[in-house]
Amino acid sequence: MYLKKISLFNYKNFDEASFEFKEKINCFVGKNGIGKTNVLDAIYHLAYGKSYFNPLAVQNIKHGEEFFVIDAEFEKNERAEHVVCSLKKGQKKILKRNGKAYDKFSDHVGFIPLVIISPADRDLIIEGSETRRKFMDSVISQSNSEYLQQLIQYQKVMSQRNALLKYFALNHVFEKDTLAIYNEQLDAFGSYIFKIRQEFIAEFIPIFNKHHHNIVGTEEVVQIVYESHLFEKDLLTLFQENINKDRALQYTSVGIHKDDLAFEIDGHLIKKFGSQGQQKSFLIALKLAQFEFLKKQSGVKPILLFDDIFDKLDENRVAKIVAMVNGDTFGQLFISDTHAERTEAIVKSTHQSYQIYNL
Repeated sequence: MYLKKISLFNYKNFDEASFEFKEKINCFVGKNGIGKTNVLDAIYHLAYGKSYFNPLAVQNIKHGEEFFVIDAEFEKNERAEHVVCSLKKGQKKILKRNGKAYDKFSDHVGFIPLVIISPADRDLIIEGSETRRKFMDSVISQSNSEYLQQLIQYQKVMSQRNALLKYFALNHVFEKDTLAIYNEQLDAFGSYIFKIRQEFIAEFIPIFNKHHHNIVGTEEVVQIVYESHLFEKDLLTLFQENINKDRALQYTSVGIHKDDLAFEIDGHLIKKFGSQGQQKSFLIALKLAQFEFLKKQSGVKPILLFDDIFDKLDENRVAKIVAMVNGDTFGQLFISDTHAERTEAIVKSTHQSYQIYNL
């Protein structure tokens, strides 16, 4: 996978900007707030159809303007691909590939395998279970379109079940048979999702452990533990046992939408007991494992974005990771940093083609 060229129009702080990229290493350097991360986010936007940093699409339009456009040329499996993402205020976002608009953004997910490593990843540790579930779902969905469709259907049916519970409470009624229809649908979708998540975690953990050991080089014991209600009972039983609770809360309190990943170090939650350095190393290993997993599943080297990499690691560890380019581990790499000299010294040592963009 190779991003050849990107053009931005009214995207975040850019009026209009175009960049042509090297096949290996591309570095954006300059002061904070100048737009380095915004270029990386534009690339992410093309892969996932949304921003990594701001989920409110309209807020990615440059202040005072009415629309944004991200226009890019890729090369995948020796074939040229043209991808455009655009949004006009008051309208739906449009994502096009080779001139044809997608009916569903989910059909595009996985076409551009991409991994971002950013200081914002710390949310995976400090935020609630939804953030970690989204990470897991995102990694699986990149290579399993059936999983993504079943997940979308599960969420749709769950919203309908929640609306029904609110209707019951508002009208002081209860229709057991109507609720049972939603329960059965959720059980079918949820059982499949649970099965795929288990398979994913079983494959992902050894990859993660390998990368963590390579980064840290110590005998720290780190673990990713998949937590789910479905390890205890099937979904239909859980719905039956929690119906009074669901009626009182007016929403679905059990199911795969409550699953979580516990990140542990030496048997304790890294959120509470891990140092800042341990947390950073854990997150880097997590993202490198994501990279390797996607590479294995797709047969294509994902694009790798390193946002503000020195915020996460010291220069020695950065050099160690960037050196993996030499070993043909990585494909195209994008790096943002505040110090041009520091970045250039490290990328020069790889003896690969590189370009420095001073913003």
